Amino acid sequence: MNFAVRYLKNTFYPLNVPENIKLEDGQMVLVRTEKGEEALKAFLVNSEVERIWKTAKNKPEPLQLIRILNQKDLKTLEEIKKEEVEAFFKCQALVKQHNLVMNLVQCRITFDKRKITFYYTAPERVDFRGLLKDLTQTFTRVRIDLRHIGVRDETSILEGVGICGQPFCCSSFLRKFATINVKLAKDQGMPIAPGKISGTCGRLLCCLTYEYSNYIEAAKGMPPIGSSVMTTEGLGKVCYLQFLSGKVAVKLEDGKTKEFDKNDIEMVDADVNVEIDIPAINTYDEEDSSNIDIKQLEDDKNSSTGNI
Repeated sequence: MNFAVRYLKNTFYPLNVPENIKLEDGQMVLVRTEKGEEALKAFLVNSEVERIWKTAKNKPEPLQLIRILNQKDLKTLEEIKKEEVEAFFKCQALVKQHNLVMNLVQCRITFDKRKITFYYTAPERVDFRGLLKDLTQTFTRVRIDLRHIGVRDETSILEGVGICGQPFCCSSFLRKFATINVKLAKDQGMPIAPGKISGTCGRLLCCLTYEYSNYIEAAKGMPPIGSSVMTTEGLGKVCYLQFLSGKVAVKLEDGKTKEFDKNDIEMVDADVNVEIDIPAINTYDEEDSSNIDIKQLEDDKNSSTGNI
């Protein structure tokens, strides 16, 4: 089992290759999936991954290879791609005709043309019985699947590049969406501005969870912002924290602000007559003058469904 295909959400699935088929890396093959027969690209798996797959208990179920695509099959595949575009706009027109509050995302047709799937997002439950009736009359002798997905799922399907310059995590390696809230950004000292902490999907960045545990560990022993502390240069109040470097910025009684190692200061129960500014991470940037509700960036029932 040294070949695999990239299928749902760019997950690599082991490929069962019959002994009588000589497969090469990069060839297009016809594979039997739960959705029907689909054309996918085969990849040669390195020996280390093959070894892990042989012992792993939670690896993806192997898919059965039917045959290698020939020139006629490749031409058929091109025609299917064109049909998917046409079907998308036909369905979109019907959605508008029925005045349904749903956003059509993508259309996929299996290689055997027995099933056509329309992916859509919607803020609430949609009664698409009328739409389905029209679709069955438009696309005859084919099974129609209207599949509701979340906005995170939508982004993972459409793919793209994030603000980091890398392909979206959700369309490359991320398999399961974690619950994300604004507290993750605040605890990491990030600016609470939609343009800086949200992704293309309109929800908080998935990567906010990646290093969160490191910040929590680094925050141990750190005094709260605004607390009174004794430093090597006298009393003061904590202005802001540098978690990863272990530095604490303190505004002293003489008005100067200096950084100290967290081990070189001590919290005291004293009334220090020092006024500190509100940390920048708790304010909005100028770009956020539209007063966007930050809570709208957090996960809800329409963020992800796993229904791809």
